[in-house]
Amino acid sequence: MSGTRTYEFESTVWKVDDPGTWFFTTLPFDLSDEIEERHRDSAAGFGSLKVRVRVGATSWTTSLFPSKQAEAYVLPVKKAVREAEQLHDGSPVQVTVEVL
Repeated sequence: MSGTRTYEFESTVWKVDDPGTWFFTTLPFDLSDEIEERHRDSAAGFGSLKVRVRVGATSWTTSLFPSKQAEAYVLPVKKAVREAEQLHDGSPVQVTVEVL
């Protein structure tokens, strides 16, 4: 079962616990399960899925990545987005994701 679909969710921005500057947000478990069910056949390397994302007034293209630790998909939130939307570690975030 594939096809483009848009999903909306609220989550929290979090920083990876290493010296890097990687920030992510985790998709809800039920939404991750639905996305995996619908789009697993179009997954690329490491199970990633290409997506178009909107947070506030900012849109960009990236990928969702399955996280065994989170048991859900995680979404990288790049620096330009964090700066434009004033997001920091722990910030709540409203996200719209379109699986491409």
